[in-house]
Amino acid sequence: MKTIALVALSLIIGTVLAISPVWSQDEMTVVDNTDFPNAQRPPSVFVHDRHNENAGIDDCAVCHHVYDEGQLLEDESSEDQRCVDCHYLERMGDQPGLMEAFHANCKGCHEQEGNGPILCGECHVR
Repeated sequence: MKTIALVALSLIIGTVLAISPVWSQDEMTVVDNTDFPNAQRPPSVFVHDRHNENAGIDDCAVCHHVYDEGQLLEDESSEDQRCVDCHYLERMGDQPGLMEAFHANCKGCHEQEGNGPILCGECHVR
């Protein structure tokens, strides 16, 4: 009987440990800036879930877009990729560089919606 209880407890603990990374994105508090070799400012403050809840964003593709040959693919999301996978540090033809892409996506949306930070120090808080 003790063996069955021990096996069951082990399975429960193993399952909890295996699925715990699923909740890790909820803890995102800044935009990862480790791809910038000499970042001049601290990473942008960004609490992912709270931002999306306040902004009413339910569709991940609003921010995590996918383009194919210059055309936005509807209902496609790049949330399983890093921004730098498509946006290199420097502009490549029509493809904006990483910093330009962040600013166009985030600041551009804030300007369009008339809500949210748009000045450097409002996002890059020291």
